[in-house]
Amino acid sequence: MTSLQWGGRFSAPPDAALLAFGSSLADDLVLAPFDVRTSQAHVDALAGGSIVDAPTAAALHDALQTVATEIEDGRFAEFARGSGAEDIHGAIDARVRELQPQAGASLHAGRSRNDQVATTLALYAHDRARTGAARTQSIARHLLARAAEELNEGTLLAATTHMQPAQPVLLAFWLQAAAEPFVRAAHRFAAAAEFALHSCPLGSGAVAGSTLPLDRQAACKRLEFSQPSRNAMDAIGTRDVVLDVANACVRALADASRVSAEIVLWATPGFGYVRLGDASSTGSSLMPQKRNPDIFELVRGCASEVAGLYVGAVSSTIGLPLSYHRDLQETKKLALGACERTLAALDAFERALRDTSFERDAMRARAATGYTIATDVADALIAAGVNARDAHTLVGAVVRAAEDAGRALDEHDLLELANEAGLKKLNAPLDAAASVAAKKTSGSTSSDAVRAGLASLAAELETI
Repeated sequence: MTSLQWGGRFSAPPDAALLAFGSSLADDLVLAPFDVRTSQAHVDALAGGSIVDAPTAAALHDALQTVATEIEDGRFAEFARGSGAEDIHGAIDARVRELQPQAGASLHAGRSRNDQVATTLALYAHDRARTGAARTQSIARHLLARAAEELNEGTLLAATTHMQPAQPVLLAFWLQAAAEPFVRAAHRFAAAAEFALHSCPLGSGAVAGSTLPLDRQAACKRLEFSQPSRNAMDAIGTRDVVLDVANACVRALADASRVSAEIVLWATPGFGYVRLGDASSTGSSLMPQKRNPDIFELVRGCASEVAGLYVGAVSSTIGLPLSYHRDLQETKKLALGACERTLAALDAFERALRDTSFERDAMRARAATGYTIATDVADALIAAGVNARDAHTLVGAVVRAAEDAGRALDEHDLLELANEAGLKKLNAPLDAAASVAAKKTSGSTSSDAVRAGLASLAAELETI
């Protein structure tokens, strides 16, 4: 039995090397369970339109269930690789025909690989988007739990801008800032999952629909799509659903890469803010003392890799005329690669994050270094009636003098600033804890604001 789904109009077999070049089987294996579901729905459409009788439909469903079992236990991959099929879709068709020769010959009636692939990709996109949503929600929940713990501890650190000491903040505030993007990522994944099942391509055929009375509603019902696609040409020629999920993957992994970059920096002796656990660290083959943050570095690198795959996937659709073109096989490969790599990287990121502990004393010790309370002093001048420009200039001059003397800002600096500004006294924070406590705006690093922010974020997570 030939595994190819075409060939009647050809008088010679295809060039083996060219057939191998055109094969996508190695990239398609991940689609196998979704293609079986697509085929099961197509059997319902055939039966609903009385294109096949009940015994034939039952035989096809039996064969497809056998294939599903073989996919689950790993046996089917070996069959597919040895089948000579061009892709996973052809391999499943070949296996069904092997299991049920007579009924199997009817499986592809009214169907093209064009609508078959488009539907299978939609099911895959839905599944991977749901996984992405669950994974980013789990990361966010872990960060929120750590934030609540550190809020109770009152752990302080010096926040940075341009990687320079900026202002004191609560570590809980940093953890909330790390969690926020993953909640947004979960929203994007959830939206992509919903959109993936909006419009079912199955029944579109190769480009123009079918003259056979396929029951498209039956197929939609089995696969839980909202409705059949409205236009066959568009349905078989678009890859929007899988590109949307790949886009969500790029964004989520970019978020993970930023947190990873900071943890890599914090793990250096120059900071010493975190300690990497044994389970998520690696050593050196030469240097016995090394404890390397390889997982976080790999996540950072994966973000660039996935961004490249996504750009390649989108670029492969640019300039294509409407309808199906084989270029879309490359779109599929790149988009699948982006999704699979991202989900693996997010899992590794969360595992390593859970195995990382914070060095609270090291953070507290440096929370006010680098004159991080200078902005609070300037704010105190403004609150006392000094205009913002003059306040900035006055405090800058005092910081310069203190820096030259190798000391921190103190009460004498506040007295000098009060005299310069014509004030009797200047009340301003001179330590990190007082700086944090002095914040008045919502969304700030004060304990009350962080507590409210964490509660709001946790509530939002439950709505996704």
